[in-house]
Amino acid sequence: MGRKSRGIGFGFGGLAVCLWGVLMFWVSLAARIDGVSKQTLQVQRHLKRLNKPPVKTIQSPDGDLVDCVNISEQPAFDHPYLKDHKIQMRPSFHPEGLFDENKVAAANTQERANPIYQHWHANGQCPENTIPIRRTKEEDVLRASSVKRYGRKTSRSIPKPRSADPNLINESGHQHAIAYVEGDKFYGAKATINVWEPMIQQSNEFSLSQLWVLGGAFGEDLNSIEAGWQVSPDLYGDNNTRLFTYWTSDAYQATGCYNLLCSGFIQINSQIAMGASISPISAYRNAQYDISILIWKDPKEGHWWMQFGNDYVLGYWPSFLFSYLADSASMIEWGGEVVNSEPDGEHTTTQMGSGHFPEEGFGKASYFRNIQVVDSSNNLKAPKGIGTFTEQSNCYDVQTGNNGDWGHYFYYGGPGKNPNCP
Repeated sequence: MGRKSRGIGFGFGGLAVCLWGVLMFWVSLAARIDGVSKQTLQVQRHLKRLNKPPVKTIQSPDGDLVDCVNISEQPAFDHPYLKDHKIQMRPSFHPEGLFDENKVAAANTQERANPIYQHWHANGQCPENTIPIRRTKEEDVLRASSVKRYGRKTSRSIPKPRSADPNLINESGHQHAIAYVEGDKFYGAKATINVWEPMIQQSNEFSLSQLWVLGGAFGEDLNSIEAGWQVSPDLYGDNNTRLFTYWTSDAYQATGCYNLLCSGFIQINSQIAMGASISPISAYRNAQYDISILIWKDPKEGHWWMQFGNDYVLGYWPSFLFSYLADSASMIEWGGEVVNSEPDGEHTTTQMGSGHFPEEGFGKASYFRNIQVVDSSNNLKAPKGIGTFTEQSNCYDVQTGNNGDWGHYFYYGGPGKNPNCP
């Protein structure tokens, strides 16, 4: 009898363990489902905040949806400080410069054969008093590490000249090839950049070419305004070359974002969409196409304005967004940036610029030409004391020059991993 009762006892114990396991499975499953539903809810709320009700929607040939949103309902006005803001529809002053783009002789006649356009233009345009906004999709947000981090750069993505500490390079994963000026008060910057479609090895990497308008020291309160072109599969879900802007007032920690993915930048232009694909693209040993970008501080209102090409004044960053840049910039940088995630423990093959080194020159390497700064009198002038910086010149490099047509210029970029960049 004793043995039998022990057997029954054991049976009940086993059953209890089994039931406990089943219970834990369902609890775990319920938690997972709850987690997924919470994330879905978070994503849907975020999409509702970003995607404002459109007056009209345009389907772009590249798959984007471009919403024409009433100018007064754009994401900028979610900012508490902008609730009663009166939109400034044009800058009070425009910088005068050395190089009028219409007068500059093109180094290659093919360069001017076609103007740069955005893909969505093929299927329509936005009405007056609206602005075009690339619609954010659920899958865009889900590719980000979190809803909170969507549309933001990581910290350590500003090149800090003279600090090529190998440990920092590996820690940040960001690499650069830039020209820069410092040691003065700057009120803006301009450059003409040729457009490429660099190859990206991993979806969590990107390649961009931009100018940086920087205020403050390289600490946690660094201010930055940025604009240029980029290829970023994580952000956009494809390998298209896209126009972009960025801003931050705390070195990418909590403020700022790409394009219009948070409140801040106020767009006034109905023809150009931030984050939309641009075309045509330069080709190796073939036609070269470039874009011109100007950022300057309105001396009357104090806002930082952006212009794309000769014709498109896009909008402005209100001065209250910044601390140091509320006055002026202390450094200007121009150049390329990539993320090197070191796949398989080796340097990435993600390309910067054209993917070719600067010494290959025109038609092969990527360039910035007619680089200028805006002085306190709101004049564009040639930068003085240009420095260059790259963390690993065997992977990506930069070479400066100067001539009559291009003023101060530089070639930059590279292929990433190669026999000299393991």
